[in-house]
Amino acid sequence: MKELLSIAIIASVEAGEAIMKVYSNKIDVVYKEDESPLTLADKNANKIINKHLVKSKIPIISEENKILTYEERKNWKQCWIVDPLDGTKEFIKRNGEFTVNIALIKNNKPIIGVIYVPASKTLYFTSDNSSKSYKASLKTNIIIIDEIFNNAVEIFPSEKNNNILRIVGSRSHLNDTTKNYISKIEKKNKTKIVSKGSSLKFCIVAEGGAEIYPRFAPTMEWDTAAGQAICEAVGVKVIDVTTNEPLKYNKQNLLNPHFLVSN
Repeated sequence: MKELLSIAIIASVEAGEAIMKVYSNKIDVVYKEDESPLTLADKNANKIINKHLVKSKIPIISEENKILTYEERKNWKQCWIVDPLDGTKEFIKRNGEFTVNIALIKNNKPIIGVIYVPASKTLYFTSDNSSKSYKASLKTNIIIIDEIFNNAVEIFPSEKNNNILRIVGSRSHLNDTTKNYISKIEKKNKTKIVSKGSSLKFCIVAEGGAEIYPRFAPTMEWDTAAGQAICEAVGVKVIDVTTNEPLKYNKQNLLNPHFLVSN
């Protein structure tokens, strides 16, 4: 498992470097059939990640790969789930809040998660046994895995704060349903909205910067798998609001239900 975690970390950092090369130049945007934006950074990062992960001989589900039918996927015991550039809208806005997401799934559950923030060279990852999560600040693009493991700092969610409840809101997807949910909380608690883009919303709860992240808008499995692994490793739950169970992966439909992240 440590070898698989190392592969995912190397892939994410190299992909992040490729993303930043595009970020520093003019960003050309095209739109996919679902009207979501696509840039050269998405494509370049995807190629790099696939090049690394294919060595593991574990099948890959990536936002930018052709998605196989459920008949082809349903018997997989393990798979990688990848978003080469999560937060493309944030990337286009140049606000730095975009990430590379890589997760290893086993029996429909995320067991390893890696989230890399290229703009700040910040890396979040689970331990290889899913019992802890860590944060590392990289000084250069030269990847020395042992140094990353040795210098990473363990992260923890916040303890209960009776004075104020911090709620993570999306920069691009704060819809009426979410606003109504927040309004109900505000009747019982003092609250503060913490705005973040991409999978950083999971990271901020996992490292104690907020207590709740409600998501009542569409997401895909590659948006959430790595973040869920990082959260669950520190005891934060990522719950399907329709079943009250953790989100599951490699489903027939890769669209997630609405969910709540909370410690």
